[in-house]
Amino acid sequence: MTDGFPSPLDYLGSLTPTARDAAIANVPEAQLRKLFTAADIRSHEGQVAPDGDWTTWLILAGRGFGKTFAGAAWIDAQARSVAGARLALIGATLHDARSIMVDGDAGVLAVARVPPLVDVTKRQLRWTNGAIATWFGAAEPDSLRGPSFDFAWGDEIAKWDAPEAALANLDMALRRGDRPRRVLTTTPRPLAWLQALAARDGVIVTRGRTIDNRVNLPPAYIAGLMRDYGGTRLGRQELGGEFVVDLDGALWTRDLLDRCRVAAAPAVGRTVIGVGPPGGEGGKADACGIVVVRLGPDGRGYVLADRTVRGLSPNGWARVVATVASEFAADRIVAEGNVGGALVVSILRSVDPHSPVRKVHAVVGKVARAEPVAALYEQGRVAHDGMFVDLEDQMCGLLIGGAYAGPGRSPDRADALVWALTELMLGPVRADPGVRSL
Repeated sequence: MTDGFPSPLDYLGSLTPTARDAAIANVPEAQLRKLFTAADIRSHEGQVAPDGDWTTWLILAGRGFGKTFAGAAWIDAQARSVAGARLALIGATLHDARSIMVDGDAGVLAVARVPPLVDVTKRQLRWTNGAIATWFGAAEPDSLRGPSFDFAWGDEIAKWDAPEAALANLDMALRRGDRPRRVLTTTPRPLAWLQALAARDGVIVTRGRTIDNRVNLPPAYIAGLMRDYGGTRLGRQELGGEFVVDLDGALWTRDLLDRCRVAAAPAVGRTVIGVGPPGGEGGKADACGIVVVRLGPDGRGYVLADRTVRGLSPNGWARVVATVASEFAADRIVAEGNVGGALVVSILRSVDPHSPVRKVHAVVGKVARAEPVAALYEQGRVAHDGMFVDLEDQMCGLLIGGAYAGPGRSPDRADALVWALTELMLGPVRADPGVRSL
């Protein structure tokens, strides 16, 4: 680490060209050569093997994170540290294993401190201390029957044709030495077997994003990826290294939300803020959902912002609502009043006496309230001005039948969205009765 940076290369990358040239000029040539070739120095934090008594290090990370580099560096380190070790390199195919894991720009031959000898006829790499690595193709899982290994590296396992069979055979082949281990690297996909693997005992998971390896990537490459895939489900998976899963029976799907995304919303139009006040003791146990929507001149509803807050006192979250209402020149604040009743309105008006707030009362469950709003999305009548990760994860966790399977114990953000869009596009929400003067 250098002044808080994950590696010396990160530090050099943070300097201006002039400062970087000055820093490099003061480093002896031998040290410079080591700096730019030694894997343990070039690695960023996510490429360094974790501590602890793990059996599998699973790297789930976006494109360009440096997964291949991490796997190759780990293999070289194990081969150098254990004389006579036997290692396995498993790619999706034999061609992938050779072209990416062995010969690739970030393969073992490029990363190793002293490149091992290559025996192509036996598909092997040989280190001077007797360690031998053999490469395999996961497309032929039975090829892993018979051999035994101290260490193994499987690359892009989410692409393997028969992953469970290949990994099962590898499990049984890792029986050599005092502490057999394996590294598995891949861009994550929402596959049940991969999620189950990540949850197994003895598995340490490293997650990472493309941007984490920015010091080793051309700025134009990162800019292009973010331009083309930023703010999409594919971007969350391929660049952010996330599991992005659609649940059976969900009111919203990721593809639907991606189709509803726009680059910019109209600057004017009736604007409503939906508020789902937190429940729990003192009103601080849950989040206070705060979502802003606007009706465009085209008759389409636009989701402008998710300003949900957590852990604030009633006066604290009410002040946030008042600030957001001022920022967006809100025409109406719709606040659910089931929890706290009239206290919701009184709190908001104590912060801003002129607050255009109206208390509404829920007579059906959250999912039942959400179904008509989900239909608006299906009809193409709602758009998202950008991406709202936390809100959208909750929306995709609302299931037909009334269950909630999203993050957190309550869909506070999604509920606020539903209140706002219902008020904006489906007619006035039922409000508590009041006294009208004649």
